[in-house]
Amino acid sequence: MSQSKQVVIVGCGRLGSVLANHLSRAGHRVIVIDQRESTFDKLSVDFSGFKLIGNAVELHTLKEAKIEQADCLFATTTSDNTNLMVAQVAKSVFHIPRVVARVFDPAREQIYQGLGIETISPTRLATSAFLKVIE
Repeated sequence: MSQSKQVVIVGCGRLGSVLANHLSRAGHRVIVIDQRESTFDKLSVDFSGFKLIGNAVELHTLKEAKIEQADCLFATTTSDNTNLMVAQVAKSVFHIPRVVARVFDPAREQIYQGLGIETISPTRLATSAFLKVIE
């Protein structure tokens, strides 16, 4: 992401907050959505983006986040089902150019990819790292 992008991040846990802080510092316009206000405490004091309390599965929440203007959406919650639903809506309803979803269950990756959604699987990444140790 060399030029400034508008990025919507769903989930402000460990992963979402680190991404939001990094992208904000890099000059991107960041909107973070989470259902719990307390999760926004993980954002740094220099975070310059927007925080939105709400359920990203609901269309009105995504519209409030101005998702139709987003260049990219990251679905980073700890729920594969939530990530899939949000990513699918972002891709098929709002036509967001880049949609990336965190998926813990590697068996579900094929479903996401069949819908044109990029995935990052912590389970698969960790498995690869552990297997490299033994090789």
